[in-house]
Amino acid sequence: MEGQVEQVLAALRDVLGADLVGAYLHGSAVLGGLRPHSDVDVLAVSARPTTRAERRRLAERLAKVSGRRAPVPGRPVELTIVIASEVRPWRGVGRLDFQYGEWLRDDFERGNAEPWSEDAHADVAVLIAIALLGNHALVGPPPGEVLDPIPPRDLAGAMVGGLDGLLLDIENDTRNVLLTLARIWCTLATGEIRSKELAAGWVLERLPAELRPPLERARAIYLGEEIERWDDVAAEVASVAARMTAEICRLAREEGVES
Repeated sequence: MEGQVEQVLAALRDVLGADLVGAYLHGSAVLGGLRPHSDVDVLAVSARPTTRAERRRLAERLAKVSGRRAPVPGRPVELTIVIASEVRPWRGVGRLDFQYGEWLRDDFERGNAEPWSEDAHADVAVLIAIALLGNHALVGPPPGEVLDPIPPRDLAGAMVGGLDGLLLDIENDTRNVLLTLARIWCTLATGEIRSKELAAGWVLERLPAELRPPLERARAIYLGEEIERWDDVAAEVASVAARMTAEICRLAREEGVES
């Protein structure tokens, strides 16, 4: 991972120069450690917006170090850039300026310099919360000196706001969708952001036995204990996703958050 992180930072310095305020690890790297399928997740803070040409250049650089299609295959890289003045002081909602992930690679290669969806902006609150929790600066001052804490209601709203887009991917990205739903449910219920592994364990204790197999499978694949396959539990995937979604929406309503 270290080599990939250094190349991500080199790309950020090349494009942003002195306007790079800070860069911070988030995701699995700071929530229990990287697992076999974990991305390298970096949140960067910039003093200014990127230009269209700079976004293309960043995407080209990142494509060379991210995932199986890179010249030297490695972990998938996810880089998100936010503008310092837009996230501090925190105003209740966030907006990303740039995002790269393997799911966006083909769109970048087709010439789309802003391929992320509107739902991605809601994720900014979640990414900031995890970066603050992880407290791992790659460049710049500690995250607490650059980013404001995310109020629980705003964090809940951000998590719930991305539900529709998340569920659309359940057939193509079953493992990640189930584990993300588990994390959202666990976070809303406990107020703590936990690793996917721990969140799945918390949820499994609260699911009826007949709904557990898909989430157990998702956790086992995440831990590298099983291969990725869903044909034998396909019928139960929709049911457990619906149950977790219903619990999330119930908790959101109790908090006065629209789902």
